[in-house]
Amino acid sequence: MTDSIFSSDYAERRAQVPKGLPLIVAMQGLSDAGGAVSQLEEYLWQQYEPEEIVKFNADLLLDYRARRPIITFDEDHLVDYSPEELSLALVHDELGAPFLLLSGYEPDFRWDQFIDTVLMLVHELEVSTTVWTHAIPMPVPHTRPMTTTVSGSRDDLIEARSVWRPTTKLSASISHVLEYRLHNMGEEVVGFALLIPHYLSNTEYPEALLMSLDGIMAATGLILSTDLVREASRAFVLKVDSQIAENEESTEMVHTLEQRYDAYMEDQTTRSPLMSEDGSIPTADQLASELERFLAEHQSGTPDVDPGDVQM
Repeated sequence: MTDSIFSSDYAERRAQVPKGLPLIVAMQGLSDAGGAVSQLEEYLWQQYEPEEIVKFNADLLLDYRARRPIITFDEDHLVDYSPEELSLALVHDELGAPFLLLSGYEPDFRWDQFIDTVLMLVHELEVSTTVWTHAIPMPVPHTRPMTTTVSGSRDDLIEARSVWRPTTKLSASISHVLEYRLHNMGEEVVGFALLIPHYLSNTEYPEALLMSLDGIMAATGLILSTDLVREASRAFVLKVDSQIAENEESTEMVHTLEQRYDAYMEDQTTRSPLMSEDGSIPTADQLASELERFLAEHQSGTPDVDPGDVQM
């Protein structure tokens, strides 16, 4: 056992990494509505075959009892022990342009040490920009374009893409803290918070992956294939529409969300229609309990879309 923050450090690979690359962060942490981060991580690893530069030491960073690793029992013996991993890797996009990917579990311990190490790597590799995405469940309809809250140092992306700009206190993920530290250091950093329909937050929602990829491409200029993800998203939405159409209360619920969404998009200077008259955000139970129950009852018919199965 070692106290090093790294369990593996491929020094030769690390030395050959070009300077000035963008860094994509996909750490599964506090909130992953619609499976946005997990889909993004799986998509990038399966489609672009990243090459690890460093692997972080799970014995120092991970609470195994809170997030137990998976092991397979095969009739009379154990096989395929698969502990979670967290690594920095070199990846190439559709046109061969290189970028960095920090992906895996969110550390349970030693946040300051981990973030200091990432900042050291950002400095050493002269990272040009850092981009991360996450997703939160919100009372918004799936029948309208997905919206985002954009944070960080890119005023152009905030102006163009940040639809909802609240001032609020929230439980921080390690990616929040990393963005905070990078911004305070004057580094370029962008965070995309995707606003996911609450009633789809427990699904693997392909549109969440699509919006993550779109934000990354807008922030970095990378080219990532999205054609089959778009197809999966269209198929998913058609299935959800069919289920909702079978229930009058569910249809009315979505209609109410549509009215709020449309009113807000017509005039973003007014109070957000996601909020009640007293300024609070309606609870998920208040807005979507009936629809969520309906979808749960039809779980066997819910689209089983796994972008990890998409072959590019």
